[in-house]
Amino acid sequence: MLELYQFELSQYSEKVRLILDYKGLEYTKIEVIPGVGQLELFRLSGQRQVPVLKDGETVIADSTEIALYLDRKYPDKPIIPSAPVAKGQSLLIEEWADESIGLKGRTAFIGAFNQNQNFRTVFLPREIPDFVRTLVGSVPNEFLEVLGTGVGFSKDAIKSAQKSLKQDLEALCLILQNRPYLVADHPTIADLAVAGLSMIIKFPSGNYLDIPSELQGKGVPGLADNSAYDPFFEWRDRLYAEFRNQNILPKNPPSGDSPTSIEIE
Repeated sequence: MLELYQFELSQYSEKVRLILDYKGLEYTKIEVIPGVGQLELFRLSGQRQVPVLKDGETVIADSTEIALYLDRKYPDKPIIPSAPVAKGQSLLIEEWADESIGLKGRTAFIGAFNQNQNFRTVFLPREIPDFVRTLVGSVPNEFLEVLGTGVGFSKDAIKSAQKSLKQDLEALCLILQNRPYLVADHPTIADLAVAGLSMIIKFPSGNYLDIPSELQGKGVPGLADNSAYDPFFEWRDRLYAEFRNQNILPKNPPSGDSPTSIEIE
């Protein structure tokens, strides 16, 4: 059984989950708590980022490397086209999505997180006591903005990310206007990467993620609720409905000798 060491809200983990589901591969999700992950992950992969895939004795880190491995090891329903031009376009879009939608989407998400107290507390683990939820929710937005400035999530950075994402979403709407997928007449790594990485901009409707039901179909204000981008998100959600399995609840993190910090790729 394939084992995916992941973070449920990591869009890079979602990219891998979508590829696994598209290929019809069975896998177990092993949740790694950010900042308190287990030493075993570092022992397995030699690094601290998720996602990490374990296939028997083989361990692969990085979402792109995992995607390429899965296509080599499990060639049914290939996601890398054989035609040179389509292959090049698929790989180029996948790399662009990692750097654009992935990173900018995270920045925009952090901006929404900082500005909305309810949005902030709803993502806390279920076992967190109510008084901690109250404390987290009561942290002033201005204080979080100051903290964010020190780690690259300043107000200007968030504004810039949102502006770039608007251009990206508009471009994707135009590309998909008269075609079923981004490159070919079937999903490729480009489609699955773009769809999975966009999760953090607007969560898909349906039980695809272990998140509160009230967040399904919701996301970053100004992006998720902008009707101009409906064609893209409707395309994305059709892809989900056709290929993505309904949510498989993650298992507890694996046991280890001591915790170590886990970074989200």
